[in-house]
Amino acid sequence: MKRVLPLAFALALCAPAFAQTVDNQGAKDLSDNLSRYFGKQAFDKGVLKVSVEGDAYKIAFDIKALVNTLPQQKLLKFDMAPYALMVKPRSDGSWDVSSNFSQGASFEFDGPEGRQSMEFTIKDGKLTSVYDPALAAFTNATSSLVGMTMTSRQAKQQADVSTGAGTATVTATKSANGGVDFTATQKVSDFVEMIKVNDPNNGMNFPLTLKTPELSVDANGKGVRTKPLLDLLAFAVANEDEAKLKANQAELKSLMLAALPIWERVDGNYGFKDFEVDSPVGKFGAAQFSTAFGMDGVSQNGKVDYTIKASGLTIPHQTLPDWTVPLLPTDIDLHFGGANIDLDTMAKKAIEAFDLNKNPPLSDEFGKALVADFKAKNPKVVIGHSTVKNGAIEVAMEGEMTFPGEKPDATMTVDVAGYDKIVDVLKEGAKSDEQMAQAFPFALAVKGFGKTLPDGRLEWVINTKADGSVTVNGAMLKGPDQVQDDGAGQGGNSGDDGANGTDNSTGGGDDSDGGDNGGAGAKLQP
Repeated sequence: MKRVLPLAFALALCAPAFAQTVDNQGAKDLSDNLSRYFGKQAFDKGVLKVSVEGDAYKIAFDIKALVNTLPQQKLLKFDMAPYALMVKPRSDGSWDVSSNFSQGASFEFDGPEGRQSMEFTIKDGKLTSVYDPALAAFTNATSSLVGMTMTSRQAKQQADVSTGAGTATVTATKSANGGVDFTATQKVSDFVEMIKVNDPNNGMNFPLTLKTPELSVDANGKGVRTKPLLDLLAFAVANEDEAKLKANQAELKSLMLAALPIWERVDGNYGFKDFEVDSPVGKFGAAQFSTAFGMDGVSQNGKVDYTIKASGLTIPHQTLPDWTVPLLPTDIDLHFGGANIDLDTMAKKAIEAFDLNKNPPLSDEFGKALVADFKAKNPKVVIGHSTVKNGAIEVAMEGEMTFPGEKPDATMTVDVAGYDKIVDVLKEGAKSDEQMAQAFPFALAVKGFGKTLPDGRLEWVINTKADGSVTVNGAMLKGPDQVQDDGAGQGGNSGDDGANGTDNSTGGGDDSDGGDNGGAGAKLQP
């Protein structure tokens, strides 16, 4: 949780290696080096300050001083003590970095819809770590806190967040292909967030409470280009003047290329144990709930992955008919994302082509050509093997979609265990639900399209083509779209259009085949 991590944790990322002696000259050298990344004005205005504290240096970050430097800041109140890191050089060139990040802060300002405020406290926050300037990363770090609270007030919404004890660890090593490989874990106990929304304009007035006795975060990365990214930051600070930035854009392009692919891969996962959401319609819950995200770096064949998992799901029944309960999911496992994503070609072409002396730096024509080139590489939307379960009922699906033209080309495989039980439930619902009574025949028709697998599951392989055609298990459900021209619809043979999902027949002639299948909206053409 970013709210729990120390506010200025990244400040130590820029710490350079100096001689082991801790003295005033070392403090000046450290200040000069940090000014490469934060600017000299940060020290002149008191935002950053380096001093000698015994056998270590104290780096103080005064956020209140930073706020005072912001143009046209309209804060009515701001109160936050400076945040400090203690850094001590080690004999191997790395640094011991520690901090007591126990903190409290509050501020108020007038927003577009009225007064807004926020305050937070971190109790007994401690950090110990080792930072390696050669890697521009923490080789190891551990932090802990006893608890945290945060309150936020807006005109139409307020939130109160609290946690119990929490711990976090980070480790990093040199990557085989350049950059840094890292792992990070965090656990927080007794997380509670209470939200109250009161928006008369939209008719919304309800409370919501999210809670879990254990929240965990796991992340890992491979080949993160930490040093080139710091070089980019230093360049930005040194070239704040627009004229200077334009004059040095060749160096900027070189640094941007050096930072690619930014990382080879990063993955993260949020996990919630015994997760509950109390709402006006009842309590939602899950014994285990997690969301995961993964992304390749800038590459020619990148992937993006999302995963949502939940087990032991409970869903309130108050607003649902009783007959729907057997169909409510108790376990879900969803996987989706993208593949064959060529960001490398786009990034390198854009870096090579942009010119800060022009307005805009990249022409609209170039942007359109870049997008067209990206689409020509045929990126995919992917649904990995995903399942939704309730007892003996399980619905599974997987597939992919590409966009060779204006319309997509997609393949989807759906298979179901317990389909007969689904039909039985829908049949029971049709007795009391008029809409279900109308939809029930459709459920029977869908079963007719299915293929029975050896294990008894029913399977539907659905293919849609860019020409508009649709097949299910090899049977043509809808033919290709007709090519429209000026004479469309004026000929005498327009009575049979059933293959396109329409029925233009009058039903009175012997040649009105389309009318025979008009009720289903399509012809079956094996």
